[in-house]
Amino acid sequence: MKNILFVASEGVPFIKTGGLADVVGSLPKCVDKRYFDVRVMLPKYTCIPQEWKDKMEFKTSFYMDFNWKNEYVGILEAKVDGVIYYFIDNESMFGGFRPYSNNVYDDIVKFTFFSKAALSAMPLLGFRPDVIHCHDWQTGLVPVYLRERFQGNPFFHGIKSVMTIHNLKFQGKWDVKTIKEISGLDESYFTPDKLEAYKNANLLKGGLVYADAITTVSDTYAREIMTPFYGESLDGLLRAREHDLRGIVNGIDYKDYNPENDKYIDFRYNAKNFRKEKIKNKRNLQKELGLEQNDKIMMIGIVSRLTDQKGFDLIAYMMDELCQDAVQIVVLGTGDEQYENMFRHFDWKYSNKVSANIYYSEEMSHKIYAACDAFLMPSLFEPCGLSQLMSLRYGTLPIVRETGGLKDTVEPYNEYESTGTGFSFVNYNAHEMLATVRYAEKIYYDKKREWNKMIDRAMAADFSWEVSALKYQEMYDWLIG
Repeated sequence: MKNILFVASEGVPFIKTGGLADVVGSLPKCVDKRYFDVRVMLPKYTCIPQEWKDKMEFKTSFYMDFNWKNEYVGILEAKVDGVIYYFIDNESMFGGFRPYSNNVYDDIVKFTFFSKAALSAMPLLGFRPDVIHCHDWQTGLVPVYLRERFQGNPFFHGIKSVMTIHNLKFQGKWDVKTIKEISGLDESYFTPDKLEAYKNANLLKGGLVYADAITTVSDTYAREIMTPFYGESLDGLLRAREHDLRGIVNGIDYKDYNPENDKYIDFRYNAKNFRKEKIKNKRNLQKELGLEQNDKIMMIGIVSRLTDQKGFDLIAYMMDELCQDAVQIVVLGTGDEQYENMFRHFDWKYSNKVSANIYYSEEMSHKIYAACDAFLMPSLFEPCGLSQLMSLRYGTLPIVRETGGLKDTVEPYNEYESTGTGFSFVNYNAHEMLATVRYAEKIYYDKKREWNKMIDRAMAADFSWEVSALKYQEMYDWLIG
């Protein structure tokens, strides 16, 4: 049996702000239990809902030297869906209404503490990992400490570490002097070949330098981050570690996202009966949102954070023109004020065509995936992206830009070979995006049989966690040797 310990700042069902939590919550359940024992370690935030806190049992506690003080570290344990979770408890570190604060410095203190406490707690768990799998900058110091502080302890001898990049944009940067004091690492760690980057200390960089293997959440993104445009100033380091870097596409939970038994949608359907049943969800959504009730009109969905990264400057540039077409556009999400207001404006200007829902709701997102004909996602960069996987699952054809995980998961339609599961364009260009949307409209209106065959292929694509889990298992085997 090989032991794997995930160390992360969030995980479903306990705490979630983004896709990272889905990975940490879903992947351990899908790894083959006959060969691997995968457990998860998270901070015990005070904002974790009470129903989950009630499942936690106190294991033990100790005091740890941190940032010139003696800090309390509690260890709790819970078992959910057959996976054991450990929680690091310290109320002064993990208090507050959200897992992350708006202050980078505060987050750096709390996650440096978490990284050190996670390693210090391991000998007390009765579980010795062969591999510690770290996620994003919040755990970047785990591979560093493992090499620097804990290697002398026989318990840690030979433990390997993996660093997974979920989004390279976030790195945990602060000035060298402060991080040196907080972390207790000596001078020798803050050089350009270690934690120092462009005069700052960089926690993610530390993890990438010291981890035995590096993964990111899609094949294309793994190649992209070795280039200056996507590399966020770490492309040189990632090129140097090219042989230890691999891309493994995220999955989605096929139990939660299943149009056949989705509790949020009014009319359930599957790959056999979608031609008759899917349309009923569209009618209901048109009615609920006050759009023109018309079965034939093409409905395009957008469920997203409304930010530049997601390509909303392209949409803003073309929105007026797009509204001249025979389409309806349904938007769900919050983000930058300029984009929130842009959609509100078009909702007012074309009220029977555009519905701007500037909030987030899990229920409404499922309704949009189920009701729409197409799903628009023209991202500037997208490490993996989960929305396009959900839309494929619901037979809602994605229109995406060929970047990161979008390129790896959406096969562009080829009318000559009758292949493909969606539509895509290459350059980050508003006119190219509009041309692709209009090409999709043409197929939708003029070649309905082709469109339906594409839905068949989209719903047959398998992006469940089971597929990704096999690739992680391969990597763990390779590391443990």
